[in-house]
Amino acid sequence: MSASVQLTRRSFAALTIAGALGGFRVPAFAAAPPMARVILDNDFSGDPDGLFQLAQHLLSPSVDIPLIVGSHLPDSSGFPNSGHTASEAAAKVHELLDVMGRSDSVPVLAGSNRGIVTRGNHDPSPATAAIVALAMRENAAGPLVYAAGAGLTELALAWIAEPRIGPRLKLIWIGGQEHPGLAYPPPGADAMEFNQSIDPLAAQIIFNQSDIDIWQVPRNAYRQMLFSNAELRELEQSGPLGRYLVGEITALAGMIERIMPDYPFPRSETYILGDSPLVTLTALQSFFQPDPSSSLYALRPTPRINAAGAYEENPAGRPMRIYTQIDTRLTFADMMAKFREAGA
Repeated sequence: MSASVQLTRRSFAALTIAGALGGFRVPAFAAAPPMARVILDNDFSGDPDGLFQLAQHLLSPSVDIPLIVGSHLPDSSGFPNSGHTASEAAAKVHELLDVMGRSDSVPVLAGSNRGIVTRGNHDPSPATAAIVALAMRENAAGPLVYAAGAGLTELALAWIAEPRIGPRLKLIWIGGQEHPGLAYPPPGADAMEFNQSIDPLAAQIIFNQSDIDIWQVPRNAYRQMLFSNAELRELEQSGPLGRYLVGEITALAGMIERIMPDYPFPRSETYILGDSPLVTLTALQSFFQPDPSSSLYALRPTPRINAAGAYEENPAGRPMRIYTQIDTRLTFADMMAKFREAGA
């Protein structure tokens, strides 16, 4: 921070007095540069939680979004798969941008429509070159963060194409199973966490071979992001954006009921908006010593991931953050406030 914008004790006291007298206003800091450049990568044609995260990110002025990547769903997830789910994800992004009145405001690219088969058998996509170009850009304002809410295909493809991007960006990933000693899996959990199962080899490449700094939000942490049905009904009344997002959840629920009519679904009053921590950890950082200071993490050496998807201890691994608790109050209060403002 330059000396011209440093908050001195005297100016801080003046702000405090002004606030006490009722004259304080929330500062916009319009001239301040974004805290980070954030590439957003998600399977937007699958679970609508990614659309909630995307909308909140687009309404967050503290980050600059130079690229949105639509990534693929797993080949065998029990749901219909057209074989073009990455292209469909990119189409969903354009649909949301239209609802928000932001058409063509951010570059949107479809990633590969399938996972990495082997290191020698993979399909680079247009997103691959774009990610490399952003990572290798010189004199860019702010650090580069890769915020992924699905598989890691596109980042792995970019690192394979140009390994020098490794130390030039940070990955924040919603995915991976619970770490021993930090949390337990939920009842009836799949052996491999869903986002990791989208492209197991890509996860191995990023964890085992790359030198990319990782902040991980594993299953036990992202399952904390419970949003109630009553809150969804309130959101639906907030305007076109709220109606669109809640409508996407309603459409997904209807599809699940059609293809799984005999499954004994519980009468739950919540929905997991599991991708929202991507906003918390990038846009909602503290004013002084910027960091996601209200969310908790453990610092451990990056483990290796074996062929079965399990972690193997790697004492020599680079340090990584494993988030254990996300500030849900901050995340959802901010989301609702921004969506109400957009609706108004």
